[in-house]
Amino acid sequence: MSIKVIIAGPRGKMGSEAVNMVNNEESFELVACLDRKNHGKKVKDIDNLPDLYVPIFEDPEVCFQEVAADVLIDLTAPDAGFLHTKLALQYNIRPVVGTSGFSAEQIKTLSDLSGTNNIGCIIAPNFAVGAVLMMQFAKTAAKYLPDVEIIEKHHDQKLDAPSGSAVKTADMIKETRESKQQGHPDEREIMNGARGAETDGIRIHSVRLPGLVAHQEVIYGGPGQTLTIKHDSYNRQSFMDGVKLSVNEVINLNKLVYGLEKILE
Repeated sequence: MSIKVIIAGPRGKMGSEAVNMVNNEESFELVACLDRKNHGKKVKDIDNLPDLYVPIFEDPEVCFQEVAADVLIDLTAPDAGFLHTKLALQYNIRPVVGTSGFSAEQIKTLSDLSGTNNIGCIIAPNFAVGAVLMMQFAKTAAKYLPDVEIIEKHHDQKLDAPSGSAVKTADMIKETRESKQQGHPDEREIMNGARGAETDGIRIHSVRLPGLVAHQEVIYGGPGQTLTIKHDSYNRQSFMDGVKLSVNEVINLNKLVYGLEKILE
């Protein structure tokens, strides 16, 4: 029996890749899309999307009331993504969310709702399996090389900075790294922000340029040595294996899971 899927954000670069992935996966069935501009149309009416007679809704609540679905894939912006995820959980639809930028308070709200309703939810700052492995390696390395900085680089249309992946990487590093302040104690910025954001002494630098997709370096320094752990996504197909894995796994969960690494273990 196929898994019935709703996709939020089908016109976006990630969303259109997800539409094609679901359409090409025998065990998935695309049953609806959420889009703020094309209410009442079909997926076939949108340029560069498959020739599918799948309905498009603007109002997520109307969609969830009228369409029987198992999973919501949300690849929109943080505000819309939070609303869609919260409503999906209320309608017993399992969310798979690739929207970064949720606050800790929002994640707690969704986690509580997921637990109360006994329904799975996966939120992943990054769906690229290679990026998740990069984060895991970064966590291990920080135990031995605690002086570390993160450089994340994304396309210039990304709304949040630092990226959810960089924040997640820093959080994972903190699990093994002893807290410390890095650099010279009398260091000062001649220009505000020159040293990037700071969390627990870890510096995070965000680059936004056209031509980039999603890239991150974690750089460690020690006496006489440096170590760089790097991952690059050159196109958005790199995220689809993680999305597909999450759709298959969320069906079996009864709580919220934050981070793709939790279902790779």
